[in-house]
Amino acid sequence: MNVIQCRDVTKSYGQNKALDHLSFEIGENKITGLIGRNGAGKTTLLKMIAGYIKPTQGELQVFTRKPFNNLDVSAKTIFIDDNMTFPDSFRLTDILSEVAPFYAAWNSNLANALFNYFSFDPNQAHSNMSKGSKSTFNSIIGIASRCPLTIFDEPTTGMDSAVRKDFYKALLKDYLEHPRTILLSSHLLSELEEILEDILLIDNGSKCLHLPVMELRELAVGIRGNKQTLLTFVEGKELIYKEEFAKGSLYVVIKKELIEQEFKHVRQNGLEVLPISLDDLCVYLTGKTGGGIDDVFKRG
Repeated sequence: MNVIQCRDVTKSYGQNKALDHLSFEIGENKITGLIGRNGAGKTTLLKMIAGYIKPTQGELQVFTRKPFNNLDVSAKTIFIDDNMTFPDSFRLTDILSEVAPFYAAWNSNLANALFNYFSFDPNQAHSNMSKGSKSTFNSIIGIASRCPLTIFDEPTTGMDSAVRKDFYKALLKDYLEHPRTILLSSHLLSELEEILEDILLIDNGSKCLHLPVMELRELAVGIRGNKQTLLTFVEGKELIYKEEFAKGSLYVVIKKELIEQEFKHVRQNGLEVLPISLDDLCVYLTGKTGGGIDDVFKRG
């Protein structure tokens, strides 16, 4: 069963398109990472899925229904981001009590255990917390709600490294015990990849790719070596990325399937085959130029 179906969805603000003919499907009980650069359209897409805004064109369904202003979809969905606000009259302990009735699967024991683990002051007001503490508290609500569709938009903003690691562990442990569909947007893919099952990469409001993490890891490789030798080898092949990192030396990123039968030939010619991190690969796939920041200095 698909929890989210997005078909040819466009969202326009005047002449600007935040999303441009975007299509994808997300099945139930998966953790999917929504990855993209700033301005790629991630938050717009997440708010649309959560029912906060509606598409300009195309069809979006969540639990087989249009999510905008839909109470049935809202009852099964929670949206966590760093813009969440609560009344100043509410203490943190009040917030946990008041949100519980809105979520059928809410687990008070888990919420309180996480609250105590992160050493929150029950009497503190949400508005007086630091950015990192707000993100941690908001994430507790997201995890403890156990909503069938749980959406986190940059949930670790302001968290330090240790707290981020604890958040990922808590999210994964509870997901394994209580599977649900989790959609998580973040710039920190290197930290996320161990808990993600699928990655949806968008660029300028359009889908760049949507693949299981294991397939994405096998998508491309880097090759480094003598510039002329390497240019001859990759002639006629589509390059994902190219960089001249030293005089006479070249580094390219190419789809693995294009050279799988030629690895032996590559090494025989003194070229080095290198793995690529998912973080770097997503940067290369959404880059505006083939040589990155080095191109600026070459032109200058």
